[in-house]
Amino acid sequence: MALPAVVRRSGLACAAALWLAACSAPPASPPTPPQPEATSGWTAKPGWATRTYAVAAANPLATQAGQHILQLGGSAVDAAIAVQMVLTLVEPQSSGIGGGAFLLHFDGHHTQAFDGRETAPAGATPTLFLKPDGKPLSFKDAVVGGRSVGAPGTVTMLALAHRQHGRLPWAQLFAPAIRLATEGFAISPRMATLLASEQALKKDPVAASYFYGPQGQPWPAGHVLRNPELAAVLQRIAAEGPDALMRGDIAHAIATKVQRHPTNPGTLTEQDLAAYAAVVREPMCVDYRAATQRDYRLCGMPPPSSGMLAMGQILGLLSHTPAATLPLENGLPSSDWLHLYTEASRLAFADRAQFVADPAFVQPPAGDWSSLLAPDYIAQRARRIDTSPGSKAMPAAPAGQPGTVQLGYAPMPLQPEYGTSHISVVDTFGNALAMTTTIEDGWGSRLMVNRGVGLHGGFLLNNELTDFSLSPTDASGRPIANRVEPGKRPRSSMAPTLVFDKATGQLVLSAGSPGGAMIIHFTAKTLVGALNWNLNAQKAIDLPNFGTLGGPLLLEEKRFTPATVQALRARGHTVVEAPMPSGLQAIQRTSTGYFGGADPRREGVVLGD
Repeated sequence: MALPAVVRRSGLACAAALWLAACSAPPASPPTPPQPEATSGWTAKPGWATRTYAVAAANPLATQAGQHILQLGGSAVDAAIAVQMVLTLVEPQSSGIGGGAFLLHFDGHHTQAFDGRETAPAGATPTLFLKPDGKPLSFKDAVVGGRSVGAPGTVTMLALAHRQHGRLPWAQLFAPAIRLATEGFAISPRMATLLASEQALKKDPVAASYFYGPQGQPWPAGHVLRNPELAAVLQRIAAEGPDALMRGDIAHAIATKVQRHPTNPGTLTEQDLAAYAAVVREPMCVDYRAATQRDYRLCGMPPPSSGMLAMGQILGLLSHTPAATLPLENGLPSSDWLHLYTEASRLAFADRAQFVADPAFVQPPAGDWSSLLAPDYIAQRARRIDTSPGSKAMPAAPAGQPGTVQLGYAPMPLQPEYGTSHISVVDTFGNALAMTTTIEDGWGSRLMVNRGVGLHGGFLLNNELTDFSLSPTDASGRPIANRVEPGKRPRSSMAPTLVFDKATGQLVLSAGSPGGAMIIHFTAKTLVGALNWNLNAQKAIDLPNFGTLGGPLLLEEKRFTPATVQALRARGHTVVEAPMPSGLQAIQRTSTGYFGGADPRREGVVLGD
């Protein structure tokens, strides 16, 4: 699965500043916004037909590990655990045991939402990311070091899911990753691409000795990398469960790494790690009638994820516009469809900025998060979209007011959100899952944990606390719902999604993507492609990417015609063409089994029987 050479990488710090400035005034020359991870080319994928099971993941070695577990009689959760442990090794820039994850699971009858999102330390305060002058740190200054690290939740959450839905012994699921970490693996072209453009990682001595050669050069694609420290840590977790990571000497090494960063220390303690608990939540589900007149039930994560709420709002708003029945034009979304999608997105993201945060800390509007998806509310919001031919972009997209009580939160300002990875699995027992997993920015906090027992390597820690608002209040002092608070889970855009036939309850699709806040658009695009435009999973993933976070309309560069771009600009949209490297995975049910797709913009594959 070799990928072409690196295409290009934006300067994130500079681009972020320009992009955020673009939200207040349309620039004469639109800037290139920051992307969650660098591009690494395009490799066409055929899509994969399977009979009774399938696993889709972001790296072929991880997919192979999941397939191996399914061949042994493992469940979908068993396979996901094996996949995640291998991803920790072979795709460390995106996810791992030092991060968090959301897992949506279907057992053939019921759907559960497993929340493994990181939590803020007890010592974190709303002013965590403020400078002495009261202004927020720059994003990069906030990210690198211990300040941004939250208590990781992936392993604890997977253990909880395994206790309920695992079929093979916990320890057996770690064998593929332990073997690869011990024997070594060839660095993939994508990992090499991201490593070559990374600057802060080499400042961490442990990471520098692992990811770089003796002359300080990043290891190239094909270099065989061994990680005996990670192998030993995984052996401990395999034998002892998540307590091996969250208590004892490994937890001590994590807390010490965070607290002793020389320039940007954090407050994470061993007590924070020991206190972490994963949560099982009711999934957030919404009905959706496609253009085919078939009715579906879309299910995803509730808050602290904003993914299904935003997607449900966007799709619901579009159902009140001509977009609901507009077809593709020459295989691409038309300018009319993109205009309406952008308007719906701006409304959804305004509500997201105003309301969504950890439900243990904030009150949902009208007392229930589903108020944001209520048919009457969606219909009311849709009236803000001008659907007349040639209509212009709305001048402003304020948040709505579900119910009669107005909450006193200020909208969260736009700020960058970054990486992740996605896993979809269906097994032979009727189970299915969608799991999105992350350490947030590419390479996380750039802190690599090693216990100091003489073994090379280790694992990276997240920078998940920068998913909180860097500013706790607005200029008038109103609190922002997604501000930092002790023990709080930061708002997420991760959107693992399961789609069901509403009439029969049968699974139709498992899907999700990395991509920071653009996850919402990447996943929504795939749902529309598969459900509205009757594309198979691969062709839906292949569609060009697009979306807005409330500022410019982003279009995947070189994928739309000049006429489409010009038509959108004529309607008042600030259009930016840029690389948009999603990492979508999807598995859909067919009449003969399953058909899986993987994003041509990354290295993923689908395997099955």
